[in-house]
Amino acid sequence: MSDGVYADDPLGRMLLQRRSIRRYKSEPVTREIIEQVLKAAIWAPSAHNRQPWRFVVIETQSQKEHLAGAMGIRLRRDLEADSVPEAIIEADVSRSYERMTNAPVLIALCLTMADMDIYPDERRSHNEYVMAVQSTAMAGQNLLLAAHEAGLGACWMCAPLFCPDVVKTALGLAKDWQPQALLTMGYPAETREKTRKPLEMSVIWR
Repeated sequence: MSDGVYADDPLGRMLLQRRSIRRYKSEPVTREIIEQVLKAAIWAPSAHNRQPWRFVVIETQSQKEHLAGAMGIRLRRDLEADSVPEAIIEADVSRSYERMTNAPVLIALCLTMADMDIYPDERRSHNEYVMAVQSTAMAGQNLLLAAHEAGLGACWMCAPLFCPDVVKTALGLAKDWQPQALLTMGYPAETREKTRKPLEMSVIWR
């Protein structure tokens, strides 16, 4: 797929131009723009149209630091258990803390099973959970694209999957809210390029 394929297609250009941005300007993002991005997120498709996504918008510096600090403690503990050298641990913890605390906005992307179907067996229960995960991920993709369209940069961080209990406690979440990702967002202070493997490496035809 080349850029030329989408030369006259605004949606196609947006898909090709979006990047994962990790450095942001200090300029704040207005509540209006944040709500605009979230409204785009909730129009994602979802299993049974149950819309299992939930969002926590984190704007205050104190809350960012509290969450980043708590997650950093768990990250350090996990890496120490893996016998990772101290210098690498310190670099990883510091990098994660800076990404979270330097972003103007953090959005914790969560899911709930509250409205999903209930089954008596593990197989179907597991599949129903996967459907909720997929639905929530699609909402996250909508959010990333809407942020790009609004002139913002954003980046998906998977770290909450490794410490969901820490995130839930730090943010005071309801019991059924399950953290899936943390999205950093703000006006870009960097430009990034990306490549993709040739299409034929990912597709088979039958």
